[in-house]
Amino acid sequence: MWNVEERFSPKAIEGLAALGFKVGSTRGVVRVEKYGCGAEFRKGTDGLYQMTIVPTIMLNGQFTRLWDAGYQKFLLTDEGLKFPALAAHLQNLRKFNEELRTALGVPTFYNEALGSVSQVSVYDRVKGRKGDVPDETVGAHSEKSGH
Repeated sequence: MWNVEERFSPKAIEGLAALGFKVGSTRGVVRVEKYGCGAEFRKGTDGLYQMTIVPTIMLNGQFTRLWDAGYQKFLLTDEGLKFPALAAHLQNLRKFNEELRTALGVPTFYNEALGSVSQVSVYDRVKGRKGDVPDETVGAHSEKSGH
């Protein structure tokens, strides 16, 4: 995972557009997107930017959280909807993450380079323990369920 305490100069953030990233800024909040993935940075009082949303997959212009449910990875929206994470999603996230790290000069450590890092991991299958029903544990539901 990213060290979200690290700060980046305005020049580094602005330079992302020249590297093919879509960069949008509103009142000190910068959204960076590429390959259907995105991250968010906020300008601090010191004039430097801090990452507030780590690289993630975007759905309909919204950030999602990657959830490892044990048997499959899902994308969770802020509304609690879950969608299966496809191989293409994970490949794009990895490519986005690597390119963003390189552009900002952030090193990639061995364990981070091995695969997708989930933001949520809940998949205990022992009945009666937290996580035995993963959807309930993370508050997820399918769009067609009508919840």
